[in-house]
Amino acid sequence: MEASTMDEKKMSVPGDETTSIDGRSAHSPVEGSIESRDLDKAYLYLNHQSEAAETVDLKALRRKIDWWIVPIMFACYTLQFIDKVVINYAAVMGITKDLGLVGNNFSNVASAFFIAYLIAEVPNGYFLQKVPVAKWLAANVFLWGVATACTAAAFNYHSLLVARIFLGIFEASIAPCLMLISSQWYTKSEQAPRFSLWYCGLGVGQIIGGIVSFGFQHVEHSSLKGWQLMFIVLGVITSLVGVATYFILPDTPMKAKFLTEAEKVALLKHVSVNQTGIENHHFKLTHILEVLMDVQIWLMVILTVLISVSSGVITSYSSTLISNFGFSKPHSALLNMPGGIVSIVSTLVVGFGVRHTSNRWAWIVACCIPGILGGGLMSFAPKSNRAALLAGIYLVNAIVATLVVIYQWTVANCAGHTKRVVASALIAGSFSIGNIIGPQTFQAKDGPEFRPAKIIVLATQAAGAAVAVVLFGYYVWANKRKDRKEEAAGLSEGRDTEADAWNNKTDKENKSFRYVY
Repeated sequence: MEASTMDEKKMSVPGDETTSIDGRSAHSPVEGSIESRDLDKAYLYLNHQSEAAETVDLKALRRKIDWWIVPIMFACYTLQFIDKVVINYAAVMGITKDLGLVGNNFSNVASAFFIAYLIAEVPNGYFLQKVPVAKWLAANVFLWGVATACTAAAFNYHSLLVARIFLGIFEASIAPCLMLISSQWYTKSEQAPRFSLWYCGLGVGQIIGGIVSFGFQHVEHSSLKGWQLMFIVLGVITSLVGVATYFILPDTPMKAKFLTEAEKVALLKHVSVNQTGIENHHFKLTHILEVLMDVQIWLMVILTVLISVSSGVITSYSSTLISNFGFSKPHSALLNMPGGIVSIVSTLVVGFGVRHTSNRWAWIVACCIPGILGGGLMSFAPKSNRAALLAGIYLVNAIVATLVVIYQWTVANCAGHTKRVVASALIAGSFSIGNIIGPQTFQAKDGPEFRPAKIIVLATQAAGAAVAVVLFGYYVWANKRKDRKEEAAGLSEGRDTEADAWNNKTDKENKSFRYVY
């Protein structure tokens, strides 16, 4: 897993697995030429270290970091998925009848979560620029746990709608927070498998959710309904994880108490190859304007929306679809679990595949293919062939692995702290747009087969694969364009890579930055 990869080979990497560190002498040349507020916090930290050199084993350092931060990120992502989709399981546990939901009420509740999620990305972008990312994540995990528990108190359509809106507001932080945290600790190719590890929380959440739903459907002789107890228990667990996140997850590598000073310096020098920085609270309007004018961002937005339509369908309606195949409600919950296994396997294969081969665009296309097949089976297999219909639902789950590639691709190719934060929030918001569209394709008049929605799953995944190929072509063109400009200006031999690593320049402003694809 830790072998050199194409991403690092394209740049000058502090690449040995054992690195000698000299904090001051390596980092002092930059300061005089750059406005102080544009200097990254990592540079300021490095510039105040002693000059005594120490040797640090990067493999051992990576393992230490992995065991400290990846499990807590995994726990947060697992619970956000469970808390988000628990409404899916509640649908087969009687919540529709108990709350008097009719017509498209359930679809509206599912969409309301993502509308709130989308709107909340605007203030998220601001707070992530001004507040330590880890603390912002911890606060929101705690609060969405409260919102999940409070859903048990819903007594009609409107009260359920309010609970889901608050859940969407607080969960909106999860994707941009984890994207930014992961980019602080690893080089671009190292990020891919780590993204996939915490993103596996989606598949694990799907499996755990099925088990939890099955268990609470057997609750008897209680003053509360099974679905109410399920919301309360999950909400309490989530809030406890939020508290744990506050104390476990460091704000930045510079503040990591579990690392020695030498390890901090070694890590910062190692990840400086990203040229995206670690932390800078200087808000730059020019970065936002660049996001709005950047072709790669809008292609990524389109790709995310297309992929997320299928994700929204599976998230909100998989249990309902399985139940409509003729299975009992408890069995529908259990039969939803294999989809989680498909999600986990595809996510791990893609994450570690990117680590060793790069070619993010090709991995996205590879995941879209089983998704397209699954959409075809869901749409056109005869209703009597339940095995084919189930296989279709399970295959569509392969599409979720593409989102982890999109997340990592975004932070890898966006430099400049404000631009990276805004781009991360925008992509997270795009995810919510797809999930708003997905449930709305399920109209009551199309039940119980919902064929138009299934055909939309097939079509959006095919379109997503096409956009991934277009992105690949764009990045190849953009890199060649930068090469030609450098060659014409005679800069290829004189790149100031140390300044480029910590001066808060965007990927377009930084002449030595190259896009990965």
